Amino acid sequence: AEELSSMKDMDWNDFLQQICSLLDSTEKNTGAACSKLNLLYYLCTVAVHKEIASRLISSQLFPILIQQLRAATSWDIRAKVARVIGLLALHTSELGENVPVSEAVKLLTELIRENFRNSKLKQCLLPAVGELLYLIASE
Repeated sequence: AEELSSMKDMDWNDFLQQICSLLDSTEKNTGAACSKLNLLYYLCTVAVHKEIASRLISSQLFPILIQQLRAATSWDIRAKVARVIGLLALHTSELGENVPVSEAVKLLTELIRENFRNSKLKQCLLPAVGELLYLIASE
C-alpha cells in the first residue's frame, strides 16, 4: 500500500491500466477466472487505505468494476466485485462528480431484486449498496 500511495502519476496509470485490462479480459477459462478473483482479493486489501481508495474510485477502474458486476457469469466474481465497490465507498475520502455511483447502486439493487431468494448473495450485495448510499448522503 505504501508503494501504491508513493507512485508517480505515470506509474500509477500503468498500474491502473494493467488492473483494468486483467479485469476486462473476456477469457472464459478457469485460469482467467482465478486470476480475476486473485486480483479482486488484492483490491480488497488495498482498498482499505483512504488515499488509495480515493484514487481508485475516481479512476477508470470503477466503471470496469460496474461492468464486471453486470457481465460476470461467476457469482464468486460478482460477490468479490461488490465487496471491492463497498470497500472503496467506505474508505474513500472524497467522491468526484464523474464517478458513476448511481449506476452502481441501480445495478446492485437490480441484482438483489432478481435474486431476492438467494440470501447468500444478498449478504454480499447489501453492504455495498449501504456503503454507496452512505457515501452519497455524506457528500
